[in-house]
Amino acid sequence: MPDVDGELSETLVRRLALVEERLRDSVTNADTLADTASRHLVNAGGKRLRPMLVLLTAELGEASRPEVIDAAVVVELTHLATLYHDDVMDSAPLRRGAPAAHEVWGNSVAILTGDLLFARASRTVAGLGPEAVRLQAETFERLCLGQLHETVGPSRGEDPVQHYLRVLSDKTASLLATSARFGAKFAGCRPEVVETVAGYGEKLGVAFQLADDVIDLTSDGVLTGKTPGTDLRERVPTMPVLLLRSRIAAAGVAASREDVELLGLLDGDLASDADLERAVGALRTHAVVEETRAQAIAWARAAVAELEPLPDGPVRAALVSFADALVDRTA
Repeated sequence: MPDVDGELSETLVRRLALVEERLRDSVTNADTLADTASRHLVNAGGKRLRPMLVLLTAELGEASRPEVIDAAVVVELTHLATLYHDDVMDSAPLRRGAPAAHEVWGNSVAILTGDLLFARASRTVAGLGPEAVRLQAETFERLCLGQLHETVGPSRGEDPVQHYLRVLSDKTASLLATSARFGAKFAGCRPEVVETVAGYGEKLGVAFQLADDVIDLTSDGVLTGKTPGTDLRERVPTMPVLLLRSRIAAAGVAASREDVELLGLLDGDLASDADLERAVGALRTHAVVEETRAQAIAWARAAVAELEPLPDGPVRAALVSFADALVDRTA
């Protein structure tokens, strides 16, 4: 929960509890396997950032409209569905401190469970009207494109750093932008307000993922439920590694021996925990981690700048706090 006005905080907590209740109802299934697998990540908890953003931007309008709760459920169901798919593609052993679904039931069940949650999200969004369905479809398309581009990597001659930022924009920022948009839209805000908060959510999503890249290297894994350096082991590109490669490429033969040796370590076999720990330890003290952190802060500030047209007040202050909290977090 961001640092917000007391009355607003109480309202958000109360309404988030409604979303949580609806979320659990939404994943209930008469089929025992489908029910258990669908509940797996819901029961594991999570930050609920996307529904929180829906509820927060809705406070700019008539936040008590029932459509707002529906929209909050839609974005979290969509997010959860992507996690089932992502964990299969990344071979991630843990999610939110619990075994990933594919570790429990296998890849096929995990993928189909993700599909099932997408279906539940689609059923809920259909009740919000054709425009909501179109926005959800566009977001789903961007999510898929982000994953696709991450999987195949940059094309020949494309700057890997810019490619990665494009991936983040589609794979992470698109759903945060839709969350902000849905909250304002279904609270009856004016179109210009809806567009303002959507722009905020888009930039915030990039900041959020860059902060995650730092956390993957600097956390102890206790709060995240994820082994530090998991992305390194699975060869998932992250900004610190891309910046290191860029630094070496730019320097050419003048590249420092330390940088070249570090890249060799990262490109080596990190299957053993000892090798992974050594790689993480070497990279976390490198300047590229602070460069990534600085990028996250810059994107968060750009997100806050998008809020300039909004009136001063507790909601705008909470959105600023929300952005600060996403890049300052340790999990």
